[in-house]
Amino acid sequence: MNKLNYLQKYISYKAKATNAHGIHPPFLFELYNNVIVDQTPFYAFSNIESIRAKLLLSNLEIEINDFGAGSSVNKSKKRAINDIAKNTLKAPKYGQLLFRLVNRFKPTTVLELGTSLGISSMYLATANSKTKVTTVEGCPNVTKVAKVNFDKIGLKNIELVNAQFDVFLPEYLKRTGELDFVFFDGNHTKEATLNYFNLCLPKANKNTVFVFDDIYWSKGMNEAWDEIKKHPKITLTVDLFALGIVFFNTDLSKEDFVLRY
Repeated sequence: MNKLNYLQKYISYKAKATNAHGIHPPFLFELYNNVIVDQTPFYAFSNIESIRAKLLLSNLEIEINDFGAGSSVNKSKKRAINDIAKNTLKAPKYGQLLFRLVNRFKPTTVLELGTSLGISSMYLATANSKTKVTTVEGCPNVTKVAKVNFDKIGLKNIELVNAQFDVFLPEYLKRTGELDFVFFDGNHTKEATLNYFNLCLPKANKNTVFVFDDIYWSKGMNEAWDEIKKHPKITLTVDLFALGIVFFNTDLSKEDFVLRY
């Protein structure tokens, strides 16, 4: 999506988005106030943001093997780490939201499709040391950088896998029971996003949470998000523009919310 279309989408989002006053389900009202817009600082945040700061200063170039939609900014096969960090890492507030979501729902397992340099992985993993985070990255050199970052803060509950999603995911799902929490953050195409969603869907239960990154990144991603929202197994969805959150809880009415964040 070009910058003008993206800006138009953002303006439309801002016009539609509501705050707590427009939320009627008690579940979402509590989640919005105590999790989504909560700004309580946690000790882990400063450690992770210190690593981000170092990544933004690194001029080291690495060769990129991109198996997804690629960067909308830099298509070069060789990229500096600071360029990757600047253009692909989620802003701190979104990483911290992932932390709070894991802290709130306490999943036993988290699956992340798209490690990149590991910032979001660290937010997911530091929320609960008892949660096992499996994160998958297709590019070998990016995987190596992420591993160094995990080691810097001594995270023991992350399994880092260097593999293409299309190869990894079917095998992972065969040996996995139900999915607790999935963060879809790689291969930003409509076809791939819907494919991964449909593969994971049979493993979802009423307590499962799916989070989709960059739901307005392109026309295709926006179309994928619209299709996902309509699926009959899904009850409540939350559109935060940069992220979309999906719930399967059958105690909730089927509703779609666009919330300010």
